[in-house]
Amino acid sequence: MAEICKVIQYEGDNSTFIWKHPMEDFNNLTQLIVHESQEAIFFMNGQALDLFGPGRHTLETQNIPKIGKYLNRATGDSTPFHCEVYFINKTVQMGLKWGTDSKVRYIDPDFGIPIELGASGEMNMMVSDSRKLLIKLVGTMKGIAWEERGSGFTKSIQNAFRPLISTAVKSNLSPAIKAGQFDILEVDEHLEEISAVLRERIVGGFEEYGLTIPQFYLTTVVLPEGDPNFKRLRELHAISLQTRMIKAEGAIRAARAQTEAEVTVAERATELERQTTQTEVAKREAERKIIEAQAEAEATRQAGFAEAQVMQAQGITKKDYVAAEVQKAYAEGMGQMGANGGGSSTMGDIVGLGVGLKAAGAMADQLGGMFNGAGSAPAAPADDMAAFKAKVEKLTVMKEAGLITEEEFNRTKAQLLSSIL
Repeated sequence: MAEICKVIQYEGDNSTFIWKHPMEDFNNLTQLIVHESQEAIFFMNGQALDLFGPGRHTLETQNIPKIGKYLNRATGDSTPFHCEVYFINKTVQMGLKWGTDSKVRYIDPDFGIPIELGASGEMNMMVSDSRKLLIKLVGTMKGIAWEERGSGFTKSIQNAFRPLISTAVKSNLSPAIKAGQFDILEVDEHLEEISAVLRERIVGGFEEYGLTIPQFYLTTVVLPEGDPNFKRLRELHAISLQTRMIKAEGAIRAARAQTEAEVTVAERATELERQTTQTEVAKREAERKIIEAQAEAEATRQAGFAEAQVMQAQGITKKDYVAAEVQKAYAEGMGQMGANGGGSSTMGDIVGLGVGLKAAGAMADQLGGMFNGAGSAPAAPADDMAAFKAKVEKLTVMKEAGLITEEEFNRTKAQLLSSIL
């Protein structure tokens, strides 16, 4: 009689994806122990039946409904049942190495020179669908790992998926480099971008078998350093780089000159605007002064016009007004004559008379009236001659003092002479 297992638990290592328990006969009430990040699947008659997650499980009808019909309690729960138990490792398997089985052909898009590249890297993998992986890939084997391990591991995932990885990398490496416009001599600077493109092309093939690839890394692109084509490509790229540098320097100089020209234009525009502003301010100030002067002149004209209207209303003519002003000036001048310290002073009288004459300079035609008594009765001839002589002497002094002109002196003297004849 075959040995009946009472405790079912995982006995493989952490690098194995699926491990089959070596015992196949179990009793009701057998203990099933599933560790964290594991699943256990009962497999019977070519079918995957009940699946158990982490924990300790007692094999009873209510726990394993799909195989419960095989359990027999009539013999005191000792009747064994036959099935296979597979443990699936759900942890992420990290650092799984991959590489292409041959060189990848690459044609430089700028110079059309063909070269051959080598590519390799690593990836992380985990089980996403335990049933799918067990049915499609494991079959009746004792388990499966990335590489072949142990007795019965007749197939490894690495061997199973090497053609898929190699084909996807060889088909997409060159297009990814060209699409990203990466310089082949600087390809190591863009491994991350290229890795993301390759993962998108590869992950679908793994998911079909219940596996997923969280990360895929292109770590090495081997360049053919000894290939004459590659050496020629290096030379051409060096020349192209120098040409681009010269063009870039020219563009920088042109941009700098353009910037300086724009700054100069801006400065000139600012200066012109400033000068224009100053001109406008001066123009506005001149216009303001003209307006003020016009307003003041208009106010003066209006005041004179109003005064003339008042005088006209009072019956006063312009002649009367002028005569009054002359008499006023004459009175002021004569009032100063003989008023020098209470006595008679010729110079004081002349100054007093000069003040009056200056006030009435515009009225010189009427000066004779001021000296002839302005309509008074004729004086005695002796008295008139004495008065005449005195006034002529005073006029002479005034002329010599510059208070009156020669013409005014002669005209006034003639008027005084005519008044006594």
